[in-house]
Amino acid sequence: MSLTESNMLELGTLAPYFSLRDVVSDEMISIDDLRSDLGTVIMFWCNHCPYVIHVTDMVLEIAEKYMMKGFNFAAISSNNIEKYPQDGPEKMRQLAEEKNYPFPYLFDESQNVAK
Repeated sequence: MSLTESNMLELGTLAPYFSLRDVVSDEMISIDDLRSDLGTVIMFWCNHCPYVIHVTDMVLEIAEKYMMKGFNFAAISSNNIEKYPQDGPEKMRQLAEEKNYPFPYLFDESQNVAK
């Protein structure tokens, strides 16, 4: 796993516009579709990451609880699928369906959103 510096934005900073394909519904989902007055949680996520695997069930519980209260959630995978084929859209869809993700699982093929 490579170390990538995080750039912490000030809390309350609006996310830049993006529109990505949800691998389950095959629909384009934009940041505008995800915005909520209460808050929106965007997670950078991938199938093979041991940290993601470790927290998945807990995150799903939290997401379900807070989505019922009006918060929105989405997961975005920005991995290079040539290096990590297990993070490709079909494998993403399979995992999202198997785990019953209550939020969109978006594929950032160009990796532009992650940058």
